[in-house]
Amino acid sequence: MIAADKREKHDMKKILVVDDESSVRYMIKEMIEPLGFEVVEAKNGIEAISICNDSSVDLIITDIVMPDKNGIDLIMAVRKQYPGLPVIAMSGGGGIAGNFDYLEIAKLVGAKNILKKPFSSREICSLVEESLDERSKH
Repeated sequence: MIAADKREKHDMKKILVVDDESSVRYMIKEMIEPLGFEVVEAKNGIEAISICNDSSVDLIITDIVMPDKNGIDLIMAVRKQYPGLPVIAMSGGGGIAGNFDYLEIAKLVGAKNILKKPFSSREICSLVEESLDERSKH
C-alpha cells in the first residue's frame, strides 16, 4: 500500500507529538508519518495545549519529564478540556524529584496507553493505530 492510500485510510488524522527533545519529536514523526498521519510538534505542555485550542487534534503522544508544563500536567489538562482525546504517555524514567513510576501515574491521570523509552517503530505505530481505532468506536 502506498502512502497516499494510507492517507485516505486515516483521513489525515492529526497527531500531536510533545517532547522537549527535538530529536525525539523528529524520530517519532519519521516513524508515524509514513502511515498517513499529519504530525504536529510541541516542545512542552504549554505549547501542546495552545495547539489543541487552535486546531483539532486526534491523538497526543507526550513525554512525561519536560520543563514548563510536564506530561502529567498536560494529561490532566487534556482530560479536563478534551475528555475524548486519547493520549499516549512515554518516558525513559528520568527525572522529576523522587522515585516514581511516571508511566503508571500517567495512566492513573488519564493516559490511554503508555510507552517506555526506548521503543521500536512497530510498538509506537501499533499503539497509535490502537488508540485511534478505539476513539473512532466511541
